Amino acid sequence: MPVAKEQIRQIISENNLSSVTDVYALLRDSFKDILQELMEAELDATLGYEKNRKGDLQTDNKRNGHSPKNLKSQYGEFQIDVPRDRNGEFEPKLIPKYQRDISGIEEKVISLYARGMSTRDIHDQLNDLYGIELSAEMVSKITDKILPQVKEWQSRPLNPVYPFVFMDCIHYKVREDGRIVSRAAYVVLGVTAEGYKEILSITVGANETSKFWLGMLNDLHNRGVKDVLFFCVDGLPGFKEAIQAVFPKAEIQRCVIHMLRNSFKYVSYKDLKKFASDFKAVYNAPNESAALSELENIKEMWGKKYPYAISNWENNWEDVSSFFQFPDDIRRIMYTTNIIEGLNRQYRKVTKTKSVFPSDTSLEKMLYLASQNVTKKWTQRYRNWDQVLNQLIVLYGERLTEYL
Repeated sequence: MPVAKEQIRQIISENNLSSVTDVYALLRDSFKDILQELMEAELDATLGYEKNRKGDLQTDNKRNGHSPKNLKSQYGEFQIDVPRDRNGEFEPKLIPKYQRDISGIEEKVISLYARGMSTRDIHDQLNDLYGIELSAEMVSKITDKILPQVKEWQSRPLNPVYPFVFMDCIHYKVREDGRIVSRAAYVVLGVTAEGYKEILSITVGANETSKFWLGMLNDLHNRGVKDVLFFCVDGLPGFKEAIQAVFPKAEIQRCVIHMLRNSFKYVSYKDLKKFASDFKAVYNAPNESAALSELENIKEMWGKKYPYAISNWENNWEDVSSFFQFPDDIRRIMYTTNIIEGLNRQYRKVTKTKSVFPSDTSLEKMLYLASQNVTKKWTQRYRNWDQVLNQLIVLYGERLTEYL
């Protein structure tokens, strides 16, 4: 319960507090005294009477002195005297046997690690704030304790159907056998039938290949995913074949934003703004027929000057044009992979301080912890999801209703 102002003034007066250091020292000493009294009260409850107040209580058990115990806490290290009983029945619950760290330090270490701090930075931070000396090696061992959670999360059962699934990867440098090699973190993000975002998997592997994605898709299937309506992806060669091999009914939507970026590579900077403005008429068209007509207009205006910028769309039109057959609410979800690129930006925030990871495992730990922090904020459904779901049910019927 809060301390009254009069009590606070009395404490300040009696202890001659004049600096933050004085306050910290008082809190440290008070913390120790409070713990001591709480443990004495625990023993009173075990014996059934307070010290020197046995009265007529019939028991052969009694107090039997104290045992010193060194503790680590958020107020530094100090010694406490653990009370004992003669029969050895007393089992402290406040500070259990063999526990010497009551600082919650492991949670602090994992929290700091999840925010991208290196093991040595965490060591320095804990030493500055709490006076706790924790080696970089010990920090690494503490974070290794979440590895079983990572493995469990990576193999957890998934929903039988996801209306939308987005796939992408981020590249990192990892040390392996004394060499620095490239690794790809393959990220799969789904939208559930309830309209919430969910990270389905993150797997660290070799550089981005369609063969590896095929393995990832088979993993999703083995974990319970029976059907996906739409896969929203970038332009990786072989992506389409990998998806169709595992989820043959799924439709594939190439990211329009990625397509634009690829086209912009062939356009001079002085024409870029006008070219981008003209191209809006293509992907904002009300239907595929109108979009093709607008693409022809763009080709007439820019085709001679920038033929590759136009042919890029013509050659991939089948996979780019999927979203034209749907209403706006569905289009807004599927036409771009911005949703997963936003997630990737969150990963880069916490990994930007590490130019090279010491191992694949350390990269997996970091991405898993970052994912847990990100998903805590995913509490809202997609906007107008009820309308989106109703439209999907009309279009796909039992493929959805079977699992709702």
